[in-house]
Amino acid sequence: MKKFLIVTIAFFFGMGLFAQDKIWFEQPAYQWDNALPVGNGRLGAMVFGETQYERVQLNEESVWTGSRYQFTDKNGAYKVLPEIRQLLFDGEYAKAQELCKNEFMGQESWNMYQTLGDLYIETQHGKNIANYSRELDLNTAIARTKYTIDGITYTRELFSSNPQQALIMKISSDKPKAINLSLALKREKDANVIAQGNSIFMHGQVTAGGADMQGVNPGVNYFTALRAIPFGGEIEPKADSLIITNASEVLIYLTARTDYWGANPQTESIKDIERIEGMSYEQLKASHISDYQALYKRVNFEIEAADLSHIPTDKRLEAVKGGNEDHGLAVTYFNFGRYLLISSSRPGTLAANLQGIWADGLTPPWSADYHININIQMNYWPAEVTNLSECHLPFINLMDSLRTHGRETAREMYNSRGFCAHFTTDAWYWTTAVGEPEWGMWPMGAAWGSQHIWQHYLFSQDISYLRRVYPILKEASLFFVDYLIEDPKTGYLVTGPSSSPENKFETPDGKISNITMGPTMDMMITRELFDNTIAASELLGEDEAYRKELQKLVPRLSPIQIGGDGRIMEWTEEFKEPEPGHRHISHLYALHPGDLISTTRTPELAAAARKTIDYRLAHGGGHTGWSRAWIINFFARLGDGEKSYENLLELFKHSTLPNLFDVHPPFQIDGNFGATAGIAEMLLQSHAGEIHILPALPQAWSSGKISGLKARGNYEVNMEWDNGRLIEVVIKSISGIPTKLRYKEHLVDVNISAGESFTYRL
Repeated sequence: MKKFLIVTIAFFFGMGLFAQDKIWFEQPAYQWDNALPVGNGRLGAMVFGETQYERVQLNEESVWTGSRYQFTDKNGAYKVLPEIRQLLFDGEYAKAQELCKNEFMGQESWNMYQTLGDLYIETQHGKNIANYSRELDLNTAIARTKYTIDGITYTRELFSSNPQQALIMKISSDKPKAINLSLALKREKDANVIAQGNSIFMHGQVTAGGADMQGVNPGVNYFTALRAIPFGGEIEPKADSLIITNASEVLIYLTARTDYWGANPQTESIKDIERIEGMSYEQLKASHISDYQALYKRVNFEIEAADLSHIPTDKRLEAVKGGNEDHGLAVTYFNFGRYLLISSSRPGTLAANLQGIWADGLTPPWSADYHININIQMNYWPAEVTNLSECHLPFINLMDSLRTHGRETAREMYNSRGFCAHFTTDAWYWTTAVGEPEWGMWPMGAAWGSQHIWQHYLFSQDISYLRRVYPILKEASLFFVDYLIEDPKTGYLVTGPSSSPENKFETPDGKISNITMGPTMDMMITRELFDNTIAASELLGEDEAYRKELQKLVPRLSPIQIGGDGRIMEWTEEFKEPEPGHRHISHLYALHPGDLISTTRTPELAAAARKTIDYRLAHGGGHTGWSRAWIINFFARLGDGEKSYENLLELFKHSTLPNLFDVHPPFQIDGNFGATAGIAEMLLQSHAGEIHILPALPQAWSSGKISGLKARGNYEVNMEWDNGRLIEVVIKSISGIPTKLRYKEHLVDVNISAGESFTYRL
């Protein structure tokens, strides 16, 4: 029956290359994580699309509790470091872990990212709703709600403008003077609200979540300004609300600022409003679309699929969950991922957090902070390859900002130079190890993040950028020059105490532990960091003495090992695994996002990596959205497009909400970004010193085309394929760097000048 349905749909609607850039529904969102997100990198909203009592949930990226002056390092912790290490070398894992927790790790000090509040729009509509639709147009970054009541059609459009730094909404009707509504700004606490003239102002200082925590852990001061302009009607302030009657159209402008950056939030927010007032709605809309499309239009992806655009997105997703095929949904998901990155990470903003910029309430899951043991890194996996290099910069700036606290952490915890960071941080850039050793005892966050610094250079070939960021690479690697210690059993240099995030193992005496010396992921990251720092030093022609110091250390690093069962070893010993299907697959870092494991250069390790993934999946792995997204990338690197596609479908079936948000559960945006990167990785790879075309193309995408993807070396790549075979690829060199082009068994030299293009036809 399912096969018959697929064939019927394809026959009835025809197969072809169709635009897949709209998410839409036939009903409002009845819970927060089903609403539609808009954002300009800093200021965001979730649009529910209710008809009688609309809620627009608001976020501003810097609404954080806490402050820059919270330090959690345990002074002189390094004094117990030798004892911990000796216990680990002696196999006393449980004792070492207890000592870590009690005497080495710092004091917990959690801060929260919080909602800015809510805009409520209460109408005087009846309940006889017809022709309802709620949509997010990914091509224009505009959310739209439209419905008919008693013969009158009402339309609401909302977007978050980057040029104007404001949320802008237009409410209209096709009958004059038919709009009657009230507007209100609310926040659960820490809010003072007043309506004056045609404006509402809300301000306060945020504190820790919960009504019983008033004044606890104070954070930023914020100010929100709303201005409403009715056309053909009247407006009246009433306490904390605005009442609008008999209008034909209403424009709403909302701005918000905090003192996070040091400026006066009230002054800045009102300035933002005043800059808008001289512009018409059409001018504001055109400015927004032009700015957004300058990024979004760089990439265009189409695959041959049935045109199902007339079917609501949630119903299409449900059909996929039920076993039906919808190849176009993968394109929509890919476009949605690019949309989310543009909307939550722009130059000059904070980095996208665990929920991008969209978080509800005062206590979002995991504080909606920056988990730097994979989650924020995954947020930025699609940035370079999908031609959104500028959107990568906020994360690189975060890495730079970690250095201040990170130097103190390196000194107090490890008596080391350089800087380090552990598994999480926030808008205040703390870096210490806190919480349970299972996740907190892992000093590799800054080192992993430094990979992105190098990758941005590889894609952009911007030598002036590399010169600016080289000190970050040097300080991150300098930490390991001091931190590494020789393993007395093997003679190799190892890290430790550390963990394999966030996994555990069974010790020979039957106890459960997390920390050890030289876990595999640590060593992969350290080797890569040294290699990247060495390469940067050579390119810049500076720091030769330090470069030589690193070059001497690289051969001494503990290598990747294959266990007796043929899998990559996660630790230096073959421990039993209490959770063989664990969500983290950290010991495959060298396969992706790293490149030390390769099907061509290290086939034995690649085969062991494949066994590792298969084993995880056989024991229930991939059960969180972001973990499944990582697996898509793993299989793409192994050249197995069918397995990548199979896991993309599993992501849709088990870890995707009706609005295409990724769900951990709960909502966590890294899965969206990771899967977007995985789709790109199936079509183009450039990590192995060559541009590899269609390395993991699944049969489901047998015909299609894509333009605007980026390859390392600063190349733009356009390609088209049919019936599973390449028709043509056009490679434009922006920097004039020689490379090689690989397609299946074909390998071609590409040596063209900057600005020139190379065309290859099969």
